[in-house]
Amino acid sequence: MNKILAIIYKETKVRFASLSEWLFFLILPIIFTLVLSASTGPRADADNRILLPLVDQAQSVLSAQVITELESSETIRIELVTLEDAQDKFDSRRYNSVLILPEGLDTENSANEVEFMQQPGSMDAVIAKQAVQAALQRVSSISSIAEQSVAEAEKVKPFASDADRKAYYDQALQNAESILSSAPARLTVEVGLADDSSDDEILYDAKANTSAGQMITWVFIPLIGLSGTFAYERQKGTLRRVMTTPTTRATFLFGTILAQVLTALVQMALLIGFGAFVMKVNWGQSPAALVILLVASALAASALGTMLGTLVKTEGQAWGLSIMLGMVMALLGGCWYPLELFPEVVRNIVKVLPTTWSMQGLLDILLRGGSVTAILPEAGVLMAFALVFFVIGVWRFKYE
Repeated sequence: MNKILAIIYKETKVRFASLSEWLFFLILPIIFTLVLSASTGPRADADNRILLPLVDQAQSVLSAQVITELESSETIRIELVTLEDAQDKFDSRRYNSVLILPEGLDTENSANEVEFMQQPGSMDAVIAKQAVQAALQRVSSISSIAEQSVAEAEKVKPFASDADRKAYYDQALQNAESILSSAPARLTVEVGLADDSSDDEILYDAKANTSAGQMITWVFIPLIGLSGTFAYERQKGTLRRVMTTPTTRATFLFGTILAQVLTALVQMALLIGFGAFVMKVNWGQSPAALVILLVASALAASALGTMLGTLVKTEGQAWGLSIMLGMVMALLGGCWYPLELFPEVVRNIVKVLPTTWSMQGLLDILLRGGSVTAILPEAGVLMAFALVFFVIGVWRFKYE
């Protein structure tokens, strides 16, 4: 035990001898977590509807109805502007689209008379145009119903005056709008979940995903970098000298790996604390499940580093490979962006990466409130990775 403790102390002291180690240990993870959580997810209280600048040249009852209808849209957010301002910003591509309600806007031909300008290739403009068409169709339908009601009423009994006719029209307009508002929906929209096999309603939480993803990224990189430790000591000859002491190969490997795993667990605990207290991520839903998954992830990553340590020749190669491999595995494993953004074939292929299972397990805990039972499949796969990598690493282990 004393030998193992001495190896752990030596490895920890060597690792943190350079101040640059803190860059990977704490500084970069926190910076990337803050930046990505802000850029990949909208604020809950923000108005994320598509902006649609609107020029009202008609200034009529009909144009007011169109504006009211558009203001109730869940897709677009209108902004009243002048024609000159709209044209200037559209020409400079600051506006993706502009809606113009011209003078003399007519009820029957409103869809044909309005002018809708859109930038080529803009998906926001296409969505805004669809919302405008739906609003115009609704306004036209309401007006047509009111006019038809007035015409039928006149057949029964002519109006005494234009004022009576207008009053009847206004009342018919209100009734038509009320009836259409209470009409049953003929189109049901269902939003696909991130996991078709899950009944969870939470699709994506920017803070939770980023907190978990960046933790995996920046913990895996140093653990894979364990290969650099073996390469350095083999290159300098210190590994052979250690083996001449009364220290078995198993003791040396266990102490070296345990030092890195314990350091990784401390790093994870600090990043979890940052996510919980600063970003308000609910990390405490299932502490037991979280501990099991974190230990399994650390073992899988350190085992991978042990195996790579038998393949590389120099410390430089080891660190370059660990950074590249860690970043690629994190990206493809869903640590930076949700796996649902990737094609299905890619989602199936990346199951060969330990980062995929680590991220999936953490999301099961964070977003789905998973217990120990829920994350056992992910933890089991990670332990299988660890076993395979360790066996290959020990089998190929060499002193020089």
